[in-house]
Amino acid sequence: MGRRGVTGAVRGGALLVVGDVITDVVARHRGPLAPGTDTAAAIRTLPGGAGANVACWAARRGGVEVRLLGRVGADAAAWHERELAARGVRPLLVVDQEAPTGTVVCLVDEDAAGERTFLTDSGASLRLGPGDWSDALLDGVARLHLSGYLLFTEPSRALVAVALKAARARGVPVSLDPASAGFLVRLGADRFLTLVEGVDVLLPSRDEACLLAGSSDAADAAARLSRHVPLVVAKQGAEGALLARSGEVCARVPAVRAVPRDTTGAGDAFTGAFLAALLAGADPEQAAREGCGAGAQAVQRTGGRPPALD
Repeated sequence: MGRRGVTGAVRGGALLVVGDVITDVVARHRGPLAPGTDTAAAIRTLPGGAGANVACWAARRGGVEVRLLGRVGADAAAWHERELAARGVRPLLVVDQEAPTGTVVCLVDEDAAGERTFLTDSGASLRLGPGDWSDALLDGVARLHLSGYLLFTEPSRALVAVALKAARARGVPVSLDPASAGFLVRLGADRFLTLVEGVDVLLPSRDEACLLAGSSDAADAAARLSRHVPLVVAKQGAEGALLARSGEVCARVPAVRAVPRDTTGAGDAFTGAFLAALLAGADPEQAAREGCGAGAQAVQRTGGRPPALD
């Protein structure tokens, strides 16, 4: 077994991401939507999903093998496998013969700094359950990352519990991205924190951190959450990132300047690059700097993925 770094990760092993694989329909428009009539837009269909995006950005950073466990419908399984492989990810996709692949309609307002609104049909992605898990998935794995979307349905919550137990038994550290402030409201902060017990790194957005901690200040929220999770990395978009441990903010990392075209997947890009950097031996602050760099790259692209590898 390789040498452990400051975060507990075993250097030289793979990153296993467990999460959602989604088909994104991205509609870029200017200004408010026109109810009851047409709004001109540029529309593209792209591969997405928070878990899949994280895996692709981790592979883009390089230096680590990246695997992805997800569930897709038979309608788009082959396409998603090709798209993941083209970005350096080893796809471990379960094909659902009943439910279609999840679809998200992303409405991107070009007059509002690329801000986006999501219409989400999770489809097969949230049918991922304990029956799709095998402890053998952790063979050769140095870190497990879980998409927070897994906490929003009963089957996938059960999978999270099984995966966390297996990771603890093997000494594999686990990170988690809460994924959606909207869904967290329904789940509840107390329930969320109970479900993620045993996670060593939490990567919320500013809104997610504030919601979970019951605070309107991101730094205070990150500090409070770090009493529950050993390391909290709060992603703040154009304001960079905050790192907190043991109830205190321990580092502030500035953002990398970029002109945003589409903010879809920026947080996933940060997470992917951050985790890959940790596994390559970076300390958390340096890993967060790499995460900010990846986030800046992401907002200059349409969709949530990096380009395919050469």
